[in-house]
Amino acid sequence: MISMTRRHFSTALLAGAGVLAMPAVLRAQAKPRLVVVGGGPAGATVARYVAKDSNGAIDVTLVEPAKKFITCFHSNLYLGDYRPWESIAHDYNLGAAGVKKVDQAATTIDRDKKEVRLADGSVVPYDRLVVAPGIDLDFDSVPGWSEAAAEVMPHAWKAGPQTQLLKKQLDALQDGATIVMIAPPNPYRCPPGPYERVSCMARVLKAKGHGKSRIVVIDPKDRFSKMALFQEGWQNHYPGMIEWMDPKMHGGLKSVDPKTMTVTTDLESIKADLVNVIPKQMAGKIARDAGLANATGYCPIDPTNMKSANDPSIFVLGDASIAGAMPKSAFAANSQAKVVAMAVRGELAGARTFPARYSNTCWSILAPDDTVKIGGRYEAKDGAIAEVEGFVSKTGESKDERRQTSEENMGWYKGIVADIFG
Repeated sequence: MISMTRRHFSTALLAGAGVLAMPAVLRAQAKPRLVVVGGGPAGATVARYVAKDSNGAIDVTLVEPAKKFITCFHSNLYLGDYRPWESIAHDYNLGAAGVKKVDQAATTIDRDKKEVRLADGSVVPYDRLVVAPGIDLDFDSVPGWSEAAAEVMPHAWKAGPQTQLLKKQLDALQDGATIVMIAPPNPYRCPPGPYERVSCMARVLKAKGHGKSRIVVIDPKDRFSKMALFQEGWQNHYPGMIEWMDPKMHGGLKSVDPKTMTVTTDLESIKADLVNVIPKQMAGKIARDAGLANATGYCPIDPTNMKSANDPSIFVLGDASIAGAMPKSAFAANSQAKVVAMAVRGELAGARTFPARYSNTCWSILAPDDTVKIGGRYEAKDGAIAEVEGFVSKTGESKDERRQTSEENMGWYKGIVADIFG
């Protein structure tokens, strides 16, 4: 068993940086070009590490339309009144590392010409391409729901205006309100995320003295990440407020009706005051349109370096990839990005490379000073990324243990956003 502390995380960051910072071999020809599509934890980390560690040997361009990045990780803490909105919004401070940022959306990838076409019609050529577009939502996967309906029944699974909408709806509830969450099927971004969100919503209701309110979770799965820990936490902190229903209980989701705020299952119809729909997910559109995804909607990769299984000049990482045992988390994306940065420098600048080592930790807040975690180390084995060592919090842990884990969570967030965005 292994454990992640703030010291361990900082050590892991420095170790990753040390591996990538080895002297680059400069080429006599024009600089090779790396283009990165997507400025989240995966894409921004790759761009920053390749630029700063290549000593000017590689031309690095990040294509990302957003001027600020709103982290989906810790957005639940904004919902739960643990941290303000401004604390999850971050500027791209990548220029000092040598990254050229293009504030446009990438619309298409021409794999034959090795070009990325931008929204204004211009093109950016590449020698290597990193595709890290995150996830898209399948709006058709929940009967009765749509992109337009998300303005009434928000998903808030892409941080930004949707997160603020969900917060506004949550804060407007009166005692006796019913919240319904439609949980997503596997695989999806941040496996513990929906259940941490439930905990954060319950925290807001409890703080207002809303003892008559309830939260109902309609889940297509019969189990979820850290299930025993969440259920213990709900019982300890919010007894009688949260009802989790698996398919055997609800019989299947039939439809949602945004006009009447009704959720219908095979068991019953529930009239709700707030409905949070988290639908089925898939790799971002640009990855799918470029032929990088398979029938699952996600992108298969070489586990030794995150290279696309369909194109040797392209790496796909983060939420869009099929990363074996690794979850779709910010920590995992950041870890994968450092493996990719090493591989890119090896191919374009002749830098030394090492076998891929991946890591992850997912923290989940249950209540103030009560946080749990799960994580592990991963390596390429038998054609997939496999867990080689793991850890998870235990039920019945002491208050001191949980308080330390809470501090660790906050320390990790501060460290990782600096590591990603500079």
